[in-house]
This record gives sequence, C-alpha cells and structure tokens, in this order.
Amino acid sequence: MQAKPRKTTAIGINHVALEVGDIDEALAFYGELFNFKLRGRKDKMAFIDLGDQYLALTEGRSQEPDTKRHFGLVVDDREAMRPLVQRLGCTILSSPFPSGLDFLDPWGNYIQVVEYASVQFTKSPEVLAGMGLPGLHKDDQVLKELKEKGMEPPQNS
Repeated sequence: MQAKPRKTTAIGINHVALEVGDIDEALAFYGELFNFKLRGRKDKMAFIDLGDQYLALTEGRSQEPDTKRHFGLVVDDREAMRPLVQRLGCTILSSPFPSGLDFLDPWGNYIQVVEYASVQFTKSPEVLAGMGLPGLHKDDQVLKELKEKGMEPPQNS
C-alpha cells in the first residue's frame, strides 16, 4: 500500500493580484487612498509593497465588476480612508460589519477595508518597524482571540 502524501500547511498570502484598466491610473488611484512604496514594475504589471507582502496590479480587465469575490485590505486607520473613498467616487457597498468599509475600485475590484487593531492578521514587530508603523497595536478582544490560539503577538504588536 502506498503511503499517503504529506499535506502542506498554508502559511499566508504572499500577494493579491488585481486586474486594472491602466497601470499608471491604478497607481495614481491607490496613491490617493494610502501611502505606499512601489516594489517594482514589469511590462504591464506594477507591485505595491505591503511590507512582507504585495499587491500586484495587472493591466487589462477580463471580467465584470465583482459583487461577492473580494479581498480584505488591512490598514492602520479605516475611518481615515472612508472620506478618500467617497471623494474618489468609488461605489460603496453594503458591508456585513457595522463599521465596515466595502467598495469597488474604478475597475470593479471589490475591496473590504479592515483595521489592523481589530483583526487577527499580525505583522511582526520588525516588519511593522520597517513599514514605519512601530506603534500599531491590537484591540483587547483580538489579543484574547490570538492568545486562545497560542499566538499572542509580542508587546501588543
């Protein structure tokens, strides 16, 4: 009898790829929403640095706007982002969370904005410092949830 292959363990998400109409327009749009460093560009792609992860923008939209499939973008201050999303004329969607911020970018990508303090997603202190965000912390409820999993971050990072 053949041994069953060992399963791998999913560790995280390296990047999310979004289709956009034009790379320069997309970089300008996302540059209005949040501070970022450009990790690089290649052909019809651009890579927005998110510390140890990145957002890949690919020129050429191949589908209709999404209304269900989405990704959660973690930011340091969700409420500071809300007026920017409104000013840029994005379609704001109903959020399943009371203080949620869900919207479509100009190319129909569905983005759900969540705040670092209120989600279990955690960056190491070294990555936060490298991003210029050494003071970010987690809410007490999130710290409790992480502790129950044996994953309490060091020094409330």
